[in-house]
Amino acid sequence: MSSHFFSIRYKTKAFKSFSYLFITLLAGCAVGPDYKKPDVSLPTEFKQASGWKQATPSDDAPRGSWWEVYHDPILNDLELSVAKQNQSLQALAYNYEQSRQIARSDFTTFLPFGGFSASSNHTKSPITKSSQGNISSSSTGLLTASWSPDFWGKIRRLTESDTAASQVSAANYANAKLSIEATLAQDYIQLRILDEKKRLIDKAVEAYNKTLLISQNKYTVGVAARRDVISSQAQRDAARAQSIDVGVQRTQIEHAIAVLIGKSPEELSIEVKPSLDLSLPTIPYAVPASLLERRPDVAAAERYMAEQNAKIGIQTAAYFPSITLTGSTGYQGTPISNLISSPFKLWSLGVNATDTILDYGERHDLVLATSAGYNASVASYRQTVLSAIQQVDDQLSNLSILELESSIQGEAVKEAAEAARIAQNEYAAGTVDYTTVVLAEVTELNDRESSLAILQNRLNASIKLIEGLGGGWNNTQLPTTSQTLFHTLEDNQSKR
Repeated sequence: MSSHFFSIRYKTKAFKSFSYLFITLLAGCAVGPDYKKPDVSLPTEFKQASGWKQATPSDDAPRGSWWEVYHDPILNDLELSVAKQNQSLQALAYNYEQSRQIARSDFTTFLPFGGFSASSNHTKSPITKSSQGNISSSSTGLLTASWSPDFWGKIRRLTESDTAASQVSAANYANAKLSIEATLAQDYIQLRILDEKKRLIDKAVEAYNKTLLISQNKYTVGVAARRDVISSQAQRDAARAQSIDVGVQRTQIEHAIAVLIGKSPEELSIEVKPSLDLSLPTIPYAVPASLLERRPDVAAAERYMAEQNAKIGIQTAAYFPSITLTGSTGYQGTPISNLISSPFKLWSLGVNATDTILDYGERHDLVLATSAGYNASVASYRQTVLSAIQQVDDQLSNLSILELESSIQGEAVKEAAEAARIAQNEYAAGTVDYTTVVLAEVTELNDRESSLAILQNRLNASIKLIEGLGGGWNNTQLPTTSQTLFHTLEDNQSKR
């Protein structure tokens, strides 16, 4: 209903042109400071950017479906469900729509207001000895209009503030969407890592079964102690229990993914893949200055500054008188059949001006309060920028260090696997005791699990780096003043 209503109010070109004319005429006479984005100190390069590929213009192109760099169709399908079904995002979408409608409502105070009133009264006088009572009629029809010209720019500043607030809501939505998408990708990677971990443990159980068979055979022929058999069984059963525990973790992660895409846990089941096929993507980095346009949280902080700046003008306008032009025209008379005749016509014009003479400094204090709010928003903006730079530097550093760690850990896995193979052969030949085998096998499993954990950390760091670079978002995707005030929600969504 509301979309149809606003379509009637705002869709016509005549209304849009008329509204733009009001904004243009009144734009030059608004009190309070005009907004100017404050300077922020930025490095020319990230501290950890050495050795990374600089982004090219094509790399800077918006890529909303950033998760496709992992080449996993299941992940792609899950991510596409976030915007459609995640309930937290739905709430933020309604918050944006609420702020947009508030902006549209406040904007209408630019324009004259009109009204209509009508009444008809019939009165009969009392019956007396000399009269049977008379019936008199009186009817009135009036058209009224009023307009408060925005001489001081209060309404203009209010529109600036409302528009900026709407853009803050849109940026908050984009930031939350990116965060949820990143969380979903990390959960999905953890699920696949758990699948691979279970394969590792199950493979270890198979190896432990072979060692158990060797110890049982040696015990049967009397060349091994009973404790070797028991120790081998304990090692195998502990690994089997660990495999079951991985299943518990996987189930919980699967449930978390279901909630992220707006489903209940029983509605989602993610099949186990036969092997781990996730690989690290190539992620071009950008210069720090680009984060001011690429990150929705930075854009939200910047638009919040604009909102607070406009509020200074709103409070400053309170120093000046409020002027309202009023007028009415209509007819009043009796009988009703002659109501529209010229003798019964009436009209009025008026100018009302109101101002506060004594306020004990209230207006001054409110201006100072809004100025302090603006200064606080500037500090918050600069802190947001610093945090954004830190996040990117952190992940560039993590990826570099984890790459080196992964290489070394890979060598450790090879060495541990060879040591376990030799220990098993030597134990079968009777040249070492069972403790040597246990230590070698445990070391191999631990090293393989560590290698898998490092891979997970590298994949997570790549996701966080993409998130830190904005995920392909750009501040040009924020709704403009025109889209906020004059377009339907469906129009805005079709443009984005």
